[in-house]
Amino acid sequence: MHSLTHAPVDVAQAWALLRGISARPVLDVGAPPVVRWQYDAAGQLCADSRPGSDALVWFESGRWCYASGLPDVVCAMLDLYLPICGSGERLAVGHLGQSLDGHIATETGDSIYVTDHDNIVHLHRMRALCDAVVVGAQTVFADDPRLTTRLVDGEHPVRVVLDPKRRLKQDYNVFADGQAPTLLICQAGLEGPGRLREAEVIGIPLDKRGRFELATLRDVLGQRGLNRLFVEGGGVAVSAFVDSDLLERLHIAVAPLLIGSGRPGIRLPVIEQLADGHRPSYQVFQMGGDVLFDLDLRSGHRGRERDVSLSLRRVLPR
Repeated sequence: MHSLTHAPVDVAQAWALLRGISARPVLDVGAPPVVRWQYDAAGQLCADSRPGSDALVWFESGRWCYASGLPDVVCAMLDLYLPICGSGERLAVGHLGQSLDGHIATETGDSIYVTDHDNIVHLHRMRALCDAVVVGAQTVFADDPRLTTRLVDGEHPVRVVLDPKRRLKQDYNVFADGQAPTLLICQAGLEGPGRLREAEVIGIPLDKRGRFELATLRDVLGQRGLNRLFVEGGGVAVSAFVDSDLLERLHIAVAPLLIGSGRPGIRLPVIEQLADGHRPSYQVFQMGGDVLFDLDLRSGHRGRERDVSLSLRRVLPR
């Protein structure tokens, strides 16, 4: 490990470091084999590929490394967010907040708030690190979210709403507040005039099951420079991405809550044997009273052959 000289010693500096790395991902084609981030003499974050630089964080031989001596809470933030903000490739990350018994809402759709404040801050950080935040129509209908980064420093992402039948009305926040560019994705042929107040309407083909062709959606968004996607909910949208093998990572926050019945989180096709299920590698993070599982869906294969690793860190702060 490198010595620590200009280390970020608090959460605000660690977040500034992560945002700087997000703006200059190292995995782009043609990037130098080793890139190190440190603070210069003026205290400004900079990237440097010189071999001997005294780095805070660096990417080398296919893995992220960071200096020894950092506070546990900073290490937790780096563990959780570096795989996301440091990727120059297409990346889709899903998130669900659910109860101990696997529900994301009651039978009536009440879901504010299943998880606590610390996980809400995590959502805002993820929005700030991604190009676009994707939600299903049911999430907009039930929660009327703004999908902005108002709790953290960072740019608002493009807001993408999946509404195949164009059932949503125009008075929801994402269509009316003008806070960030918004795309409404509907079934091809239902675009109409192409606008829903502040939102641009885009038609995407449906598959035989009446779901969006999500690979086409990712291509359409990628053509607009939206390569880093945060699929924030709800259960139908996240499950569709998982079932289509189009999520690289999945965050599931489990709250100390028993609902007893309600709307489920992940729903996938029926399997007969546990060996056919997903068992990805993972890390675990405490967020207040909630526990976040960070699942790497690219690791190994489906079933019991997947390696499982555990890294338990201290609570992520508000």
